[in-house]
Amino acid sequence: MKNVKVLIGNYGSGKSELALNFAIRAAARGDRTELLDLDMVNTYFRLTERGKLVEQKEIRLVSPNFACSGIETLSLPAEVSSAFVLDWDSVIFDVGGDDVGATALGRYHQDFVSLEPGALEVLNVVNIRRPLASTPEKIHHLQDAMQLHSRLTITGMINNTNLSTMTSADDLWDGYLVLREVADRTGIPVAYTTGKKEFLDDFLARNPDPAYVGTPVPIDVYMHRDWDSYIQHGLNTTDPRKEIY
Repeated sequence: MKNVKVLIGNYGSGKSELALNFAIRAAARGDRTELLDLDMVNTYFRLTERGKLVEQKEIRLVSPNFACSGIETLSLPAEVSSAFVLDWDSVIFDVGGDDVGATALGRYHQDFVSLEPGALEVLNVVNIRRPLASTPEKIHHLQDAMQLHSRLTITGMINNTNLSTMTSADDLWDGYLVLREVADRTGIPVAYTTGKKEFLDDFLARNPDPAYVGTPVPIDVYMHRDWDSYIQHGLNTTDPRKEIY
């Protein structure tokens, strides 16, 4: 059965990194894999920049028209439909942050609901070190907005709490505590906990409740960031959606 993962979440949550990791893991086990970059908002960090790596892993990448061209107005290519009509084993969607980016999914609502039962995972990637996702109340608000605009029901959350190069196991633990409260309030389970292997191992050694951990997934860092250029890019834009945190 085809497995379709849709990764949504707040800006800076790490959706693109996780999408790439999930796709590479799927391809490594022999799955016919397609990776779709549906981020229509953030034109700076995107999966298209890792096109050569994806190609080497025998993963098909679909990106917005004009991605990485310097053009700010992007559009969805017709190839998005291939996720539903072609015979893939694994399909991963990387969707732009919060409700604005989630709107891009709405046009494919009928395709998603036509998938076999159990084939679709809609995963909210949460990094509580981002101000808009720092409390249970904020996460709950974001989830409601993303579900409304995407016309999809979130099936699980991913604890991907990190502080980039300053990350420690404490960050994953703090994310665990917050998402435990969100899960109890909303009934949406924690499906995965993700992070670099050394931090994930340290986190798991603290014996968290497995019900709020989900599947632990160690990740590699592929989306290397030139933070100086990114910050300068943010300072040169008046678009509030690209605020640097």
